[in-house]
Amino acid sequence: MDLKKVLQENIDQISNIGNDPTGGMTRLLYSDSWLEAQKTVKEKLEAIGMTASFDEIGNLFGRVEGTEHPEETILSGSHIDTVVNGGNLDGQFGVIAAYVAIQYLLETHGKPKRSLEVISMAEEEGSRFPTVFWGSKNFVGEAKKEDVIEIADFEGLKFVEEMQRHGFDFRDESKAARDDIKAFVEIHIEQGTVLEKEQLQIGVVNNIAGQRRYTIVLKGEANHAGTTPMGYRKDAVYGFAKICSQAIDRALEVGDPLVLTFGKVEPKPNTVNVVPGEVLFTMDCRHTDSGELHAFTQEIEQMMKDIAAEHGLEIDIDLWMDEAPVPMNEEIVTAIETAAKSENMKYKVMHSGAGHDSQIIAPHFPTAMIFVPSINGISHNPAEATDIDDLVNGVKVLASALYELAYK
Repeated sequence: MDLKKVLQENIDQISNIGNDPTGGMTRLLYSDSWLEAQKTVKEKLEAIGMTASFDEIGNLFGRVEGTEHPEETILSGSHIDTVVNGGNLDGQFGVIAAYVAIQYLLETHGKPKRSLEVISMAEEEGSRFPTVFWGSKNFVGEAKKEDVIEIADFEGLKFVEEMQRHGFDFRDESKAARDDIKAFVEIHIEQGTVLEKEQLQIGVVNNIAGQRRYTIVLKGEANHAGTTPMGYRKDAVYGFAKICSQAIDRALEVGDPLVLTFGKVEPKPNTVNVVPGEVLFTMDCRHTDSGELHAFTQEIEQMMKDIAAEHGLEIDIDLWMDEAPVPMNEEIVTAIETAAKSENMKYKVMHSGAGHDSQIIAPHFPTAMIFVPSINGISHNPAEATDIDDLVNGVKVLASALYELAYK
């Protein structure tokens, strides 16, 4: 089997579904292009001898039964949806790599001892409707009907109506959750520059960073830019500037793996000749250690309050996301390391700063991830790219890991 040829052909074919006229790909949950992609993947799974089927909400599964322990399932895959005008690797590479790796294993070694399964999850990105991880949350039984029953997309199309238009509906919550998954391995592009800069071929992910996200509002006093002396001002932008500078300086002192980002800033009235009376801004902080994450953000919260008080400003701090770090399963991490060594790959054990379906699945089933390099770290962008040889290396390591887990 020519892995490089087969992988490239599959990526090219699936990438044609949802091509955006402005460049890149747009394939949103319960859109026509999303359904076409899932049906195309279903055909691919069946073509390599897997039994393929959808669950109630649109997750797609392909399965080959194990010869000795069919009740034990080794699972691989990712999500099929994209962001708006995104690249052609985020998500779908993990789906394609899973069935190409299993095709290689079936052709090379025959049927496995444990069952092998591919999952093409319905949604991860949250790009159409205000919900995320719809696919993986349904898979593990965490999805809540009440969270989506009233939501709609930006065009006013209702979530439930779009789901039902494509023949899907809510899962039967009376059914027991699956208990046969013995391992889940997700392969993904890194979406960062670590592997590329360190000239490594594979990342073995042992942790997904926790995240705390805030919306903060500083309120001062809007006033005339010419007639208000500097000493009399309650300048909200000045307060924000101090907060931003001091918080980032502190983050640099703490160092990796902590990251801190002020991503959105909205001053009011946002005009040239008025002292800003209000600033709304966001803060995103991530760390692989829950205690460190909480300690740092609490320190920064107090710093912000102190700076606001010093400058006569009011401050409102809204912590609206508080996701704990998710460690990967040590045995699966070891299996991937063993696979990387057996394939003579240059690799490192690392954490993921981005969220993935694996963080939803890991608390329920033994889980770990494989990263391949991203060119310039670009993702969620038409320029998203990974060298085909690096993609092939990832499939080789995935296949080797699945062999360790399913054939031995």
